[in-house]
Amino acid sequence: MSNTAVAPEKVVNPVRPTGHKILEIIKETKTEWTFRLENSLPIQDGQFMQLSIPRVGEAPISVSGYGPGYCDFTIRNVGKVTKELFSMKKGDTIFMRGAYGHGWPLENFAGKNMLIVAGGTGVAPIKTLVSKLCQNPENYGEIYLILGFKDSESILFRETLTKWQQTPHFHVVYTLDNEEYLDWETGLVTKFIPNVPFADFNDKYECVVVGPPVMMRFATMSLGENGVPDEKIWVSYERNMSCGIGKCGHCRIDSTYVCVDGPVFNYSEAKNLQD
Repeated sequence: MSNTAVAPEKVVNPVRPTGHKILEIIKETKTEWTFRLENSLPIQDGQFMQLSIPRVGEAPISVSGYGPGYCDFTIRNVGKVTKELFSMKKGDTIFMRGAYGHGWPLENFAGKNMLIVAGGTGVAPIKTLVSKLCQNPENYGEIYLILGFKDSESILFRETLTKWQQTPHFHVVYTLDNEEYLDWETGLVTKFIPNVPFADFNDKYECVVVGPPVMMRFATMSLGENGVPDEKIWVSYERNMSCGIGKCGHCRIDSTYVCVDGPVFNYSEAKNLQD
């Protein structure tokens, strides 16, 4: 029997954040900026990270972009943590942990026609998904985008929106709630859902809906009215996600933990997630 000592396995703390430098800050609007952080942590489209500032607090933020050595977060200045973030500059350090949760089910989308409906900051969680569809058009059918913002001052990702508009097989509607604006439609996103040719898809399609709760409610309702079954609708929910690993219970609805079981859900399940 050997007397050689065996080193204990290193225990990894799943909620311990690490420091990441700010590589760039892109001022999308007056109240919404994109922070590009150095990053080597693995990410799936649709997941979120917990961003924190020592002695200030922590906030869950969806990933709006990523690539070799970096990831992006598009953040609205609405609270204590985000207010402190907006006072930071390139080269400063933000602490981060994750990525957490289930992302978009790309395996379900392969070879399908896609409808993506998003509003306001809800465009951030679908940005990496749409970019992937744009980069690999041969893997999908026709892509329909209906993206809405409150007004011209709140438009996010202007250069990216233009790129999507010019992509073959993309059918794009960009709309503002109550403002007339050059080359943009006017009206809520639900106004344009009936124009999508679902009958031509021969049941080979999937739908994604992300945005404020009221917008998501009426968008999913409109999809149902146009014959789209719940099983073909995917949504992303936000709900007081704190620990990210299903332990604290802040995001729990019945037996579902949004941070672990979501934030992406099939609507056949998500429609029953009510307090």
